[in-house]
Amino acid sequence: MSLYNVLFLCTGNSARSIMAEAILNQLGGGRFRGYSAGSQPAGQVNPHALELLERNGYRTDGLRSKSWDELARPDAPPMDFVLTVCDKAAGETCPFWPGQPMSAHWGVSDPAEVRGDEETVKRAFADTYMILNRRIALLVNLPLDKLDRLALQSELRNIGKTTV
Repeated sequence: MSLYNVLFLCTGNSARSIMAEAILNQLGGGRFRGYSAGSQPAGQVNPHALELLERNGYRTDGLRSKSWDELARPDAPPMDFVLTVCDKAAGETCPFWPGQPMSAHWGVSDPAEVRGDEETVKRAFADTYMILNRRIALLVNLPLDKLDRLALQSELRNIGKTTV
């Protein structure tokens, strides 16, 4: 059985990409390993993201906001998939990823930018979580061994359009 490394990119690497990393590492069933990074890392994980993940039974130890430069180094794990989860990261020039990983844009609104009372903010994080959870569930259930590169690229793009 192959292990597929998946990198989730976002500008700040504090909420969406962190949630995607944790979700994939749980749903991946040993077939997928999730990573996350940002072009301009916030330096800390958003507390709302951590609270939501912990409440839903995800491991949060080891999650940290980091630069995508860490995962572009020669000694970093080779990536099979690179997925952007925010609009800002999709338009930026990404570092070179060895091995030509499959890539797609899975844009999700930034729950960290939502303003309002605590309930409004928590709802924004929950909505983001549900979208990412659905997309990642679709990814881990793809018949990767039966899809050629073109079909897989199409599937990745289609998954990025999925809501809840």
